[in-house]
Amino acid sequence: MSAPMSDNAAGEAAGLALETDLGWAIRMVSSAFSRLATASVADLPGGARAYLILVALADGEPPSQLALARAVSLDRTVLTYLLDDLEDHELVSRRPDPRDRRARQVLLTDTGRTRLSEVRQKLAAAEADLLMDLDEHDNLQLRALLARVARTAQDNITASDVDC
Repeated sequence: MSAPMSDNAAGEAAGLALETDLGWAIRMVSSAFSRLATASVADLPGGARAYLILVALADGEPPSQLALARAVSLDRTVLTYLLDDLEDHELVSRRPDPRDRRARQVLLTDTGRTRLSEVRQKLAAAEADLLMDLDEHDNLQLRALLARVARTAQDNITASDVDC
């Protein structure tokens, strides 16, 4: 027969429960989101990676291929193949960078914007299913907090981690 746990040991054990473990929570949310989102991006050439590229191109100055690779954490070679496929489907175009002719800028086409809008609508439905237990305030707060953590994580990725 084992000795009863002290209050301190019981408190520590409770703190180790799966429901309070960040790794468990991230894994469960990531797996569920991946399952729900896969169907939403299935008709894009390149799937989820293509979606990230289109989102990254949706706003602001057209990035160079290297800057885009870093922004979406993809190897330059992988990105090149994805861009070739997206360009074949007229979702993106590439042009020489006016500031550096050796570099290529990547632009989202009108067709790409339309497809991105369609995919975002599908993803919004999938996200609503995943976040159905949250009210609007909690939903917005979760998104804001995750975005902060994601920016910190992205800032900690070095060029060598991305193989760029």
